[in-house]
Amino acid sequence: MDLANKYPSIWHLADRAKKRIPFFAWEYLDSGTGMERLVDRNRAALDAVHLTPRVLGGRFTPDLTTTLFGQEFSAPFGAAPVGMSGLMWPGAEKSLARMAAEKSIPYGLSMVANEDPETVAGIAPDQTWMQIYAPKEPEVLDDLIQRSKAAGVKTLIVTVDVPVGSRRERQLAAGLTVPPKMNAQTLWRVAVRPEWALATLAYGQPRFRTLERYFPQDQMREGAKLIGNIVDGRPDWAYFDRIRAAWDGNLILKGIMDPQDAKDAIAHGADAVWVSNHGGRQFDGSPAAIDALPAIADAVAGRVPVMFDSGIRGGLDILRALSLGADFCFLGRAFLYAIAALGDKGATHAYDILRGDLENNMVQIGAKSLADLRSPQA
Repeated sequence: MDLANKYPSIWHLADRAKKRIPFFAWEYLDSGTGMERLVDRNRAALDAVHLTPRVLGGRFTPDLTTTLFGQEFSAPFGAAPVGMSGLMWPGAEKSLARMAAEKSIPYGLSMVANEDPETVAGIAPDQTWMQIYAPKEPEVLDDLIQRSKAAGVKTLIVTVDVPVGSRRERQLAAGLTVPPKMNAQTLWRVAVRPEWALATLAYGQPRFRTLERYFPQDQMREGAKLIGNIVDGRPDWAYFDRIRAAWDGNLILKGIMDPQDAKDAIAHGADAVWVSNHGGRQFDGSPAAIDALPAIADAVAGRVPVMFDSGIRGGLDILRALSLGADFCFLGRAFLYAIAALGDKGATHAYDILRGDLENNMVQIGAKSLADLRSPQA
């Protein structure tokens, strides 16, 4: 199959994914929260960023190599952490890890994904970053940190924009549970997606492998409900200080939307800040992340790297974010659309799409390097 022609964009992959995975899995991946105005606002705000082309630059291939924390990556983007990614396609985390190792980009493994850091870091030892929320029990937090260290993870992402789980009404209406409840409706939704059903049957139902050891053994089948009890730390700066004291690797604070929070993060020892509104999945009244980016980049003033996500669907969006002050971008849904559409080969195809689109658009505007992207006219 000629993937480049049949699925030339992330949008094409998303359309294929919707037709290939069960309704409840699609609703989990694609939905926001509330009336989902923020999902639309993220898209509209990215579209509103206009970059003026410069012409007669001659023949060149843009240099996309990027260095973070002393490590060189092949491109200025990576795979963001996504919870329950194995629900989209069995073994999705392993596919992402293999792609990250092959293509030399970072992959953030979610604490609530369906594989554990020991497995994923074993596949991509130099590319795996570990993401955590805020475990309520100090012992769980300490153990997750120690496990990440033991697995060889060098970069920890602390996501702080989930003080409480959002309602995510589309997911509630879809009857999403993990593992799925095998009632008549679920069985029908699985039956009409035979490729997903057979792959899941062969691989096994999604499990919270990182967190299972912290579940009461007699409640293992209530995994999704138990997650809320574990991830309910309601973090404050003292909580972050505790993580900083325990973690001697790179530490990123994810979920920044206010310049003062970025300044405070640096003061408390963050090695990078990550601008994100959780892709519109947490607070529907938030500004678009791309609108918040420039002021945060100005506040950081180059002291630490600035990461960005929320709404990116192609290389042009990456270009926009880099032009407005981001040092590196991450995509969550985009890579999972690709895996849901194409299985194991989807992650690599998504990388190829994004890299090709970024290179093409850099040539369009005459940018020979990432450093040339700092003076947009929006």
